[in-house]
Amino acid sequence: MPQQQAILETRGIHKQFPGVNALTDVDFRLFPGEVHALMGENGAGKSTLIKVLTGVYQADAGTVLLGGTPVRFTGPLQAQQAGVSTVYQEVNLCPNLSVAENICIGREHRTAGLIRWGSDRQRARDLLERFQLDLDVTAPLGSCSLAVQQLVAIVRAVAVSTKVLILDEPTSSLDADEVEQLFGVIRQLRAEGVAILFVSHFIDQIYAVSDRVTVLRNGTLVCEEPIDRLPHLELVKRMIGKELEVLEQLGDAAPRRAGTADSTEAPVIAADQVGRRGSVAPFDLAIRRGEVVGLAGLLGSGRTEVARLLFGADRADAGRFTLSGKATTLRTPRAAIAGGIAFCSENRKTEGLIEDLTIRDNIILALQAARGWTRPLPARQREELVERYITALRISPPNPDMLVRNLSGGNQQRVLLARWLITQPRLLILDEPTRGIDIGAKAEIQRLVVSLSEEGMAVLFISAELEEVLRLSHRVAVLRDRKLVEERINDDDLTADAILRTIASGAHQ
Repeated sequence: MPQQQAILETRGIHKQFPGVNALTDVDFRLFPGEVHALMGENGAGKSTLIKVLTGVYQADAGTVLLGGTPVRFTGPLQAQQAGVSTVYQEVNLCPNLSVAENICIGREHRTAGLIRWGSDRQRARDLLERFQLDLDVTAPLGSCSLAVQQLVAIVRAVAVSTKVLILDEPTSSLDADEVEQLFGVIRQLRAEGVAILFVSHFIDQIYAVSDRVTVLRNGTLVCEEPIDRLPHLELVKRMIGKELEVLEQLGDAAPRRAGTADSTEAPVIAADQVGRRGSVAPFDLAIRRGEVVGLAGLLGSGRTEVARLLFGADRADAGRFTLSGKATTLRTPRAAIAGGIAFCSENRKTEGLIEDLTIRDNIILALQAARGWTRPLPARQREELVERYITALRISPPNPDMLVRNLSGGNQQRVLLARWLITQPRLLILDEPTRGIDIGAKAEIQRLVVSLSEEGMAVLFISAELEEVLRLSHRVAVLRDRKLVEERINDDDLTADAILRTIASGAHQ
């Protein structure tokens, strides 16, 4: 690689948003005929870098070079015309049009202003044949599987003179066979000299198809290495890093949990080979009264997918559930709530809080929904409940009429917790409840988890911070590449390093 000139390069890229340094002095190189993985946790700057490369964002400082020449794309169309194409995780094609129409849209053969449909269909067949893809080009794209739609998007992207192909999480919803089919196309493009930037959270896939890897963390460049010189464990450590100052400030904010709950009592919830195709492989998981079970794994490992299945937000297509020993189906969140399950989503702004409502309205939302809108809570009971939980969770300012959008992140998280605690659930699912909040609020939420557990509530606790998972959990389940690969009692033998090794290798350590 050093003997070649980079086809796409950045030097000293800076990008800032209000209150956030998204990228700081980032250098990046992509060479012809290589698959280059871009890795990093949520917020590392991967998406921002891609958008700078393709003109969606303009860098505040630094230079983007294409073939050694500085460029400043005004948008993705100009980047595509220069030979830089992007295929995103969500396929942005037209499902109501045919495969051929999607491949050729905007580039149709015309005679006297009329589209030559026969020529376009033949052109589409030729392009698909180039990648050994046997598809009916007249079929509506919406009738094809997601994997086929991804392949069509790639074929469309390389239908012009593409020098660089950026694939942003292309395998996130594909099964193993579909991934291998996609990799066949990627390898062929690499052999033809196309430079491929591959963004994924799946470690095995990175090692299966990539030549080099760049790791970002908190908007800064951590490393650029040949993939065969970077062991799995070292890659994981470089992605995650260590927030030592945070851990030291937390100190003993919450005690390390060990042991397990009474195994003679039926679990509050038990999943028996529950799974969902393209989301998470079938898994077994039981959570008992008074027990905190931690879910550990990298972003994209399947943590949130497990939570959504347990809450009925996604419907399982395999396995069965039991609640307190009784078989049940969790096909909707309403069914889960009726079964005593509460879920605080990691994305509190879009899947949790309603920012234009007051603290009061947000807190009573779930309880009122469970009662039905024809049976409103009596005003006195509503005010008593809201005041009790504002006080108990120390929501500040303690003004029930304040709009939630005006609260700090930590207080917004408390409001979301109050909403679900007011329903008195048997199982509380917390997905990244301490992300993006200050140290004090983080410590208080950790204490609350311990207190709820001691009072008999079952808790599923999801966090990217392994030390936090170990501090709070009785048991830890480890996910890797959408599979639950290990479950262990949290005793003195279980350490963050042991979990990291499991994440890196997929095997018990």
